[in-house]
Amino acid sequence: MLAVLWNILSFIVALGILVAVHEWGHFYVARRCGVKVLRFSIGFGKVLWRRTDKHGTEFAVAAIPLGGYVKMLDERVEHVPSELQEQSFNRKSVKQRFAIVAAGPIVNFLFAIFVLAVMYMIGVTTLKPVVGDVVENSIAQRAGLTSGMQITHVGERSVSDWEAVNLELVSAIGQSQVTIQVVDTGLQTTPTFVGSNSTPRFYDPATPELSPSPSKITLVLNEWEFAPDKQSAMDSLGFSTFRPQPTMDIAYVSPESAASKAGLLKGDKILQIDGTLLPNWGQTVAYIKARPSEDIEMTIGRDGQIQRIFATLGVQETDTGRIGILGVSPVFEQWPSGLVFEQQHNLFSAVGLGIDKTWRLMTLSVDMIGKLFTGDVSVKSLSGPVSIAQGAGMSASFGLVYFLSFLALISVNLGIINLFPLPMLDGGHLMYYLIEWVTGKPVSEEVQEIGFRIGAVILFSLMSIAIFNDIMRIT
Repeated sequence: MLAVLWNILSFIVALGILVAVHEWGHFYVARRCGVKVLRFSIGFGKVLWRRTDKHGTEFAVAAIPLGGYVKMLDERVEHVPSELQEQSFNRKSVKQRFAIVAAGPIVNFLFAIFVLAVMYMIGVTTLKPVVGDVVENSIAQRAGLTSGMQITHVGERSVSDWEAVNLELVSAIGQSQVTIQVVDTGLQTTPTFVGSNSTPRFYDPATPELSPSPSKITLVLNEWEFAPDKQSAMDSLGFSTFRPQPTMDIAYVSPESAASKAGLLKGDKILQIDGTLLPNWGQTVAYIKARPSEDIEMTIGRDGQIQRIFATLGVQETDTGRIGILGVSPVFEQWPSGLVFEQQHNLFSAVGLGIDKTWRLMTLSVDMIGKLFTGDVSVKSLSGPVSIAQGAGMSASFGLVYFLSFLALISVNLGIINLFPLPMLDGGHLMYYLIEWVTGKPVSEEVQEIGFRIGAVILFSLMSIAIFNDIMRIT
């Protein structure tokens, strides 16, 4: 219940910020063009708070936090006194009206640059994209990708962390193949890896001449089955991120679990189960999962002594059936030096990175929308408010920099969606103004009305699909 409330609160905060930013763009340019703004509202429905400034604009916060609007003086909507007609939106030139409407999406893109720049100035702790386990007979394994390889480029773009790798792989949807450039760091993910004697060598774009020799691998994507709502691009291709290996030492014992009832303690070392020597944590987990509700005998090491402990395993229901559960988590080996790094930049560098990433998010969003219509991306990938709320809650729980990254992503998507040439959206109005600009006369009211109805049907259909997908994901 607390998680749901946290997601809802994070969603309201994120949406409130993004709506305020978008509407402020319309508001600011309208004021600069001499249009009288009657109301600037965040949310719909009953007004919870309001204030009127010296220009007569009412600023309000309403009860339903699912959007917002800027209401301008307009003779097409209501009667306007003769002394105020020059401040009406409809009296402004087509260029001014175009600028007012376009300002919302543009400010969304500028806001994304701003929050990403702030994020890079604060500093982002991340992982170099070094490959961990590779699934047997997967696309990655058949291409020759192996554990310990660091991905330096996907296609023509350089990548420095896993987020960038995932974005570039997603952009390859619909292609027959994608080439990645890799270097061998010397790391391994075998269960016997315990602080390898050799120091890993990672690729550094700042000093490529000192980095390991690169090689290229081609991933053949003809049989690629990717469900973005269920897995990452890396998982679907058959490889995972490098992680330190778990040891057989216990780091945590869950209260009221089978382990707690049996007397297992933090710091104990599992040596054997039922007289069977289990050399790594993965085999131990597999052994326990296969024995729900069974009694087991554990041989452990504690304070330099060997002890025997008896436990009755718990049961957990899963999609594939019942599994046994002990209720402990292991101590992990230390991260290899250099694998974890922090991206922290000065103002100018951070702004440059913010511009680059915002542009990449914009081009990727447009590309994915195009592939949605061509069928390369399934409509099942569409996400609605529930998925967005979950993303907001998860990013907020990870910390400020992750929440800023989420805000940038949603802000870019909000800007792109609003530029759709649908009459219900900013893009539809811009389309009408372009026609007026070219022909010299406005689009007739009848045509606009038909367009609004068509746009409403399309938007309602897309939202219905997105909400249906949300429901299917949580049921």
